[in-house]
Amino acid sequence: MLSKYFTDKAARYIVFISATLSFVVLVAIIAFIVKEGLPVFQETSITEFLFGDTWRPQSSEFGILAMIVGSLAVTLGALIIAVPLGISGVILLAEVAPHKVRLILRPAIELLVGIPSVVYGLVGMVVLVPLIRNLFGGFGFSILAAAIVLAVMVLPTIISIGEDSLRAVPRTYKEGSLALGATHWQTIRRVLLPSARSGIIASIVLGMGRAIGETMAVIMVIGNSIKMPDSILDSARTLTGNIAVEINYAADTHRQALFATGIVLLAFIMLFNSIAGLSLKRGAHRETAHA
Repeated sequence: MLSKYFTDKAARYIVFISATLSFVVLVAIIAFIVKEGLPVFQETSITEFLFGDTWRPQSSEFGILAMIVGSLAVTLGALIIAVPLGISGVILLAEVAPHKVRLILRPAIELLVGIPSVVYGLVGMVVLVPLIRNLFGGFGFSILAAAIVLAVMVLPTIISIGEDSLRAVPRTYKEGSLALGATHWQTIRRVLLPSARSGIIASIVLGMGRAIGETMAVIMVIGNSIKMPDSILDSARTLTGNIAVEINYAADTHRQALFATGIVLLAFIMLFNSIAGLSLKRGAHRETAHA
């Protein structure tokens, strides 16, 4: 009995220390990025930095609007492709597919998470970019190519979290709907999906955060042109791509501008994660109210 008490107490302290260290590391990273990035605003105003569309470090012109647009365009394109496929995958795994099929599909989808992003980028370069070039013209390195690659990368996040949310809906909802004469599809569309809406939205927002923070795969297929894109077939550069491409030779104000770009990127990701957290909390409160 005494040994169990000490074991529980030790486990509690270990968990607390681990969680505290994780929080301290996160705060240290944020503090370092902010400390390194803020000095650039002594030479460039925040307005010019955020809304300027010219990035010429050699001329001390640091405007990241084109890269913000590139990041948002790629992320939006990825979601337009991934959300319908992801929700379809959620419905398939949670409600439609036989048990044997689920045993095959679920590990296959989870395996996509473990594939390095550089492999996605390599496949995109070898297969996707030439295909876009042949079908639509241009160089092939484009926002469209990056969006398709990112869509494949965020699908596991949307499907995994969405499936858990759909399975968490009380079975009495489904049984009551079927008992009232609704078909299986009507039950899915009008009862189960609305009940799991908060979790599905959270999965989409988390997928959005993954997409906007991706670097290597995007660099390999987007073309990395520092210009305002006019269409999805144009090449562009993202915030993450800008940091990765230039950080090796950046110095002084140029380096500070790249860290400031990291601050903007961090703000976007924190915003998306906060939205996902609020969606999950609202869903939990709604389920509690219904209960």
